[in-house]
Amino acid sequence: MTYRPKSDFLNVMRERGYLADCTDLQGLDAVLMAGPVPAYIGYDATAASLHVGHLLNIMVLRWLQRTGHRPITLMGGGTTKVGDPSFRSEERPLLSPAQIDANIAAMQRVFGRYLTYGDGPTDAIMLNNADWLDGLNYLDFLRDIGRHFSVNRMLSFESVKSRLDREQSLSFLEFNYMILQAYDFLELYRRHGCRLQMGGSDQWGNIVNGVDLTRRVLDAEVFGLTTPLLTTSDGRKMGKSAAGAVWLSAEMLRPYEFWQFWRNTTDADTGRFLRLYTDLPLDEIARLEALGGAEINQAKVTLANAVTGLLHGPEAAAAAEATARAVFEAGGIGEDLPTVALTAEEAAAGVSLAQLFVRAGLAKSGKDARRLIDEGGARVNDEPAADPGRMIGAADLAEPMKLTAGRKRHARVVLAG
Repeated sequence: MTYRPKSDFLNVMRERGYLADCTDLQGLDAVLMAGPVPAYIGYDATAASLHVGHLLNIMVLRWLQRTGHRPITLMGGGTTKVGDPSFRSEERPLLSPAQIDANIAAMQRVFGRYLTYGDGPTDAIMLNNADWLDGLNYLDFLRDIGRHFSVNRMLSFESVKSRLDREQSLSFLEFNYMILQAYDFLELYRRHGCRLQMGGSDQWGNIVNGVDLTRRVLDAEVFGLTTPLLTTSDGRKMGKSAAGAVWLSAEMLRPYEFWQFWRNTTDADTGRFLRLYTDLPLDEIARLEALGGAEINQAKVTLANAVTGLLHGPEAAAAAEATARAVFEAGGIGEDLPTVALTAEEAAAGVSLAQLFVRAGLAKSGKDARRLIDEGGARVNDEPAADPGRMIGAADLAEPMKLTAGRKRHARVVLAG
């Protein structure tokens, strides 16, 4: 990047590694320097929780607000009914309106941890695109909005082209998604003076469409900005763990497991993740990043505490660290570990060791658990587990039982009650 921004927000984006592309960096910089700018990111309600893959752009909204601008969190109550086809190999399953509403209600709680909502010029606002999409007249929409879109150009966007090149079906329903997202930007400018849409690099085509549509229909200058799509240093997609998606909901992923995900960051990723996912000053991050040998673990604990503290609160972060210390340093069983509670009936009948590993989330299936045990990757109370068919009952659970998969994944088994 040859141009060096003057606005606080774009400087943060550049210095911390958030900035991938911008439709007009100098133009946006000038607008940001002139006063509070409303800017939005959209979130479709395809699940009951956001996940770590969403967290980078939530942090972008947080920095937007901290540098004096107004974040808009746009919930996709309307667009979720269509489904974003970007870089997907198949159509998303269609959700009912009731499911979409329930997902939005569950997702909204996360944003309140990172943003301050209210009526002030830099207070965040939350909107739902169903408010304008649900009432559209199809013929009027085609005539007034559809005429501004070239099918040839739409087919050239990489998100669509890659799907067609693989000869995978792209439904007409999905093909409309980019038009609806572009219309969102136009409506947000019209209703709230929104000047900037942000998103991941996979949204570049959709964002450019919105910028172009708003200019054509309203003769307004608006901007688009994208963040990089992250992979870890070993090539894995950011946000995936051995147990699956890393959810931002405490009901779907316990705070300890969330903390442990960050604690297990590779050495090579630690500094980058401190810049992207925490509020820590850059000079402090530079100090932590420079630590070598075993001392890098101090930086990883700082990372885990900072990220977990933002999402779940400082108390949850402290409890997770205490549990980790008990498990790893003292060889104990922390109470905050993922827990399987056997009922009296189950304990009387007995549950196989393999099944306990599955129920604890340490194995995906009974077959996976048996392979883990047979290959020496499982331990019970820090001793190697030898028999996947061993039945665990009440006599084994006078004290909580500790299960371990690999070196870093732990759970405990207790009697319910």
